[in-house]
Amino acid sequence: MKFSLSHSVSNHPDLTIVPVAKNESSDQVYSAISAITQIPYDLIKADFNAELKEVHALYFTEDGKIKRILLLGLGKNPGVNEVSNAFRSFVFKRKSNFNGTLGISFIYKNAPSDPSGWVESAVTGFLLGKYDIGLYKTEKNGEEKPYDEIEKIDIFATKENGGDVRTAMQKGQSLAETQLEIFDLVNAPSNKKNPQTLANWALQSGEKYGYVVKVFNKTEIESLGLHALLAVNQGSENPPTFIVMEYKPSGKSVKKVGLVGKGVTFDTGGLSIKPSTNMHYMKSDMGGAAAVMGTMEMAAKLKLPIHLIGVVPATDNSVDGKSVKPGDVIGSYDGKSIEVIDTDAEGRLILADGLAYVAQQFKPEILIDLATLTGSCIRTLGTYAGGLFTNNDDLASQLLEAGQQAGERLWQLPIWDDYKREIKSDVADVKNFSGIPSAGAITAAKFLEVFIQDHPAWAHLDIAGVAVSDSEFSSHKSATAFGVKLLIGYLENLIQAEKL
Repeated sequence: MKFSLSHSVSNHPDLTIVPVAKNESSDQVYSAISAITQIPYDLIKADFNAELKEVHALYFTEDGKIKRILLLGLGKNPGVNEVSNAFRSFVFKRKSNFNGTLGISFIYKNAPSDPSGWVESAVTGFLLGKYDIGLYKTEKNGEEKPYDEIEKIDIFATKENGGDVRTAMQKGQSLAETQLEIFDLVNAPSNKKNPQTLANWALQSGEKYGYVVKVFNKTEIESLGLHALLAVNQGSENPPTFIVMEYKPSGKSVKKVGLVGKGVTFDTGGLSIKPSTNMHYMKSDMGGAAAVMGTMEMAAKLKLPIHLIGVVPATDNSVDGKSVKPGDVIGSYDGKSIEVIDTDAEGRLILADGLAYVAQQFKPEILIDLATLTGSCIRTLGTYAGGLFTNNDDLASQLLEAGQQAGERLWQLPIWDDYKREIKSDVADVKNFSGIPSAGAITAAKFLEVFIQDHPAWAHLDIAGVAVSDSEFSSHKSATAFGVKLLIGYLENLIQAEKL
């Protein structure tokens, strides 16, 4: 499906979708639609309130042919999430195919003066609405996804915004295509997804979009000295992989940024085994890795002038006679010893090796890790924001701003040195779990801080509550691709700041 830019509606498509925000300019849209359809303004206003996801169909005749305008409500003060979710919901709910011509109109004055943000979100949401989570169903329900027969969708916008809108269309489509791949990765069950699966995805993406990917196998991981990753993998039949991705722009780069993502393809908790309730969601414990891989792909697609490194330590955390045991002392890439108090605090162990490796081998100016790390973060922030921990105030404000712009919100929590006592070990340099039922997300961040090689601009994003969520698009928690829009927005802001 392709999106095409048009500047006037001389002949309406068979179906035109008009997104409408609930504000003082809504009346102008109703008046314009009334003039087109000859339906009284008062009737349109009485039947449609522009509430978020509200849909109202209007029929009219043009050149002897019956056509439709669908008003799509965006609610009050819509941001990128509201626009995207409105279009995604609209497409998802319409199960019958439509074979005519289709357009989305941003010409009416209800949209922002520069509608490119709405356009990007609309295109992304439209394509995400076609997602089918039933990857492994042998029988479909007979309801085909909407608009599968449509090859082109016209986006109507004024000429003065043409260039920005065209760019937004292309970016929205690229973003949706990557997010759809991330959905499949995160939603896949562990018997269909192992560390090599993540590695293969990265290799294929790198080859397609022009960035370098090196995958280290278990023997090479042993040679590198990634002891914490190897310890978590001890109980698994699937060998670990250590995925290193590097994108370099063709010209000058603004910054060198390092990303590390937790790639636990299934987490039983190890010998500190999790309760069976909701353990099936642990197939998604590689949401941080997915965010890093999606960001690498998008940066390469957009040809951002950023030197970007992405590292994913990948393993599952299983139960076996060889599994690491509570009380064991293990090594790490940077040489520090770790007392393993809880084998279910495994994500921070593999991130410790990933962070130290990136800091030592690449020396990025900015270092960010993402992980579905703690239930503590979910208990603190619920499913509405990710936790932000950082040692750099400028980086904090930049990530908070990017999250707000992207509709992927973060909330900063402290990492005061008072919390160091909670991870002090009597027998090793540090222990991986405090053993107390409080400040779990913070002490996890303090543990990671030990392994950043004193990096002055590091941030840890705990996305446990937002990488998967309940929604109308599935009957249980499913992938959100959280982190990709946020990080791309952050990188674009860095580039823009350099130009000023």
